[in-house]
Amino acid sequence: MALRVMLTKKLVRSGIGHCRGLQTFSLPDLPYDYGALEPAISGEIMQLHHQKHHQAYVTNYNKALEQLQDAISKGDSAAVAKLQSAIKFNGGGHINHSIFWKNLAPVPEGGGDPPKGSLGWAIDTDFGSLDALVQKVSTEGAALQGSGWVWLALDKELKKLVVETTSNQDPLVTKGASLVPLLGIDVWEHAYYLQYKNVRPDYLKNIWKVINWKYASEVFEKESP
Repeated sequence: MALRVMLTKKLVRSGIGHCRGLQTFSLPDLPYDYGALEPAISGEIMQLHHQKHHQAYVTNYNKALEQLQDAISKGDSAAVAKLQSAIKFNGGGHINHSIFWKNLAPVPEGGGDPPKGSLGWAIDTDFGSLDALVQKVSTEGAALQGSGWVWLALDKELKKLVVETTSNQDPLVTKGASLVPLLGIDVWEHAYYLQYKNVRPDYLKNIWKVINWKYASEVFEKESP
């Protein structure tokens, strides 16, 4: 139960409903067309990523929550324990992707424009420059073994920006309750393989052309202590 509550509290608003007293989740709409991020990210990848991969996480998350509710009502502690991994994986996949779509924007709508204001100052203070931050995120994302995510986060306890990585679909909250995700980059192969083949560094180089720093700045200003 604790894990389900932790994941739910960190969920961005993305179509939440209720069915027979059970909270359910739905696939959020993208704020742009599938092809709007080209040439950095192809429309084919975006459509498959959103309609197939993210939808699968939502479907399986709802299924696992329904099974969890049933197991709790029956007092089946073994089933409750067994379901935790499915809830973490699929719930994390839903949380992470819901953030990821907002972290991207078409170039005509500000994608790739450098951060300004308080976030820009914080980046210069904590990393030296935006170029240094981009290099650090790209390097750590490329070096991440297997599948996962690389994050720019606000550590509310330390009152500074940090770069973190998470494995598989683990949401950033699993690395610390004080961490607020500002920017998350998906480094699973499904995010880039069709376009960049197996060259993850090329994907990480080009994705900065469509990063939505405006969204990251809004979250930073809201969450800064």
